[in-house]
Amino acid sequence: MQVLRQLHWTSAVLLVLAPTLFAADTGGKGNPISFDPARSVRMRDGVVLRADIYRPAQDGKYPILLTRTPYDKSQVAAFAIRAAQNGYVVIVQDVRGRYSSQGEWYPFLHEAQDGYDTIEWTATLPYANGQIGMFGESYVGATQVLAAITHPPHLSAICPIDTASDYHDGWVYQGGAFEQWFNQTWTSILAQDTLRRAAHAVSDASGQRDKLPLRAYTLFRFPEMTNPPDLIKRLAPYYADWLAHPDYDDYWKRISIEEHYADIRVPALTVGAWYDIFQGGTLRNYAGIRSRSSADTARRNQHLLMAIGGHAGSGRKIGDIDFGPAAEEYTDDGVTLDWYDYLFKGVQNKFAGPNHVHYFLMGPNEWRHSPDWPPPDAQSIRLFLHSRGGANTLHGNGGLSNETPKQEEPDRYVYDPQDPVPTHGSSLCCDNKVANGPQDQRRTEERPDVLIYSTPQLPNDLTVTGPVTVELYAMSSAKDTDFTAKLVDVSPDGYARNVTEGIIRARSRNSRVSPSLLTPGVVYKYKIDLWSTANVFARGHILRLEVSSSNSPRFDRNLNTGEPIASGVEAVKATNSVLHDPAHPSALVLWKNVNR
Repeated sequence: MQVLRQLHWTSAVLLVLAPTLFAADTGGKGNPISFDPARSVRMRDGVVLRADIYRPAQDGKYPILLTRTPYDKSQVAAFAIRAAQNGYVVIVQDVRGRYSSQGEWYPFLHEAQDGYDTIEWTATLPYANGQIGMFGESYVGATQVLAAITHPPHLSAICPIDTASDYHDGWVYQGGAFEQWFNQTWTSILAQDTLRRAAHAVSDASGQRDKLPLRAYTLFRFPEMTNPPDLIKRLAPYYADWLAHPDYDDYWKRISIEEHYADIRVPALTVGAWYDIFQGGTLRNYAGIRSRSSADTARRNQHLLMAIGGHAGSGRKIGDIDFGPAAEEYTDDGVTLDWYDYLFKGVQNKFAGPNHVHYFLMGPNEWRHSPDWPPPDAQSIRLFLHSRGGANTLHGNGGLSNETPKQEEPDRYVYDPQDPVPTHGSSLCCDNKVANGPQDQRRTEERPDVLIYSTPQLPNDLTVTGPVTVELYAMSSAKDTDFTAKLVDVSPDGYARNVTEGIIRARSRNSRVSPSLLTPGVVYKYKIDLWSTANVFARGHILRLEVSSSNSPRFDRNLNTGEPIASGVEAVKATNSVLHDPAHPSALVLWKNVNR
């Protein structure tokens, strides 16, 4: 699973040389298809978006698969050819302000109405049979769900892959912390096309060639772009807006998905992955539509498929770990076609049975199937934090057990924003300069600002399938700080594999709408959402919890001063304490499969 798909070279040549009718690169075995490039679609405000259409060459009525992308419609050609050869019309549209489409690009803002208008235009095409499904990954998942909340009359189903449920928490922020690595890398990728369009606009502008003196020639249509803030303002104004809206206010509510689950009235196959950056939102979308849709047919026809990599990588090896041949069983393209073959053509495949949830179970590295998520045979358990006041590093005395804590000394560490705990293995996108996915955490666990709580070696397999949270009682010497948590699976040889992780910004501990700073030295209760997992902690392994206050550069460093995220520059050290005693029973909360 990757955000950007590479177009096969041979297919690209065919598109150039034979744009009207061709057989795709299948060794001559493919059914001929018709290709209609750059069809104009006018939105309600007059802006023209452009789409490529792939369809069977034979006249007739066909189901339509629609995708709307900011990543260049030509990147979807390989799948579109395959689907058209299998009896679908595939429409691939550049969203507003991207590549061949008109308008100004601003993430999320126009996708609901533009999606609605495009779907309804699609329904008027002479080869449309009345069945219209959407598909795509990441932001292309957002274009589906945002369109679905407007309930276009002709939308039949969606298939969002690796996408979020909320663009405040789970896309731009998480637990109140800024998703720095993702926001900056993704914005940089997007800005490249915006810059290209700006330069192209100037090359086509009248009057530039006659302008004197020559030094007055404007290279771009933004003459004020002379410093980084101006560059951001013009090339990616949304980035500045995200920083200006750290709390969940009206800016975010206008594009909320979670507040509009009732308005999604179509079947959906929601696809995610355990190491994906949007894993939490993927699961919330499945559960939210299933429980809150106003349409009974939609509630009964929600399906979930959870693989392992997502934005962290595709194939059987993710990060350090080879998850075996079963990890390659489901691919994005194959799953999408299977879903619509089942829904639109009545094919009795894996989606036809009573189990609507298919998930990859790490450890045994095999697929499991369930009627719901979490599996009905899973139940919540608590593992309490323990120590003698010295849980620092993997050589400390921190423990985890189901026994409630007695009167125990708190654990303390100093969090220095100038020396944050580095991200090593995580759920990242969209640059490979930081190690992604599962990685060995032992180097991180040598740091004194990381608290380690471990079980003894497990006497039996422990199957964990479901949400993972940490209930943490802690205090700080600062006005604001972060608390991070990471679930780790430790092999008998000491290899410490990160399983899932989370963060909470102290000021957002009670509300992401109305943050409140800390009173230094006062104990507060924090809930850290580590999202979910499906993992067998095998017999002889150790289940471990890491607690700290930074995970950089995945998340921005908390400067501990309470200054605004966007403008803060002063950093101070914070002494943070984690309590575990009868009045403050800090705990790791897991969902254990009782029958396995």
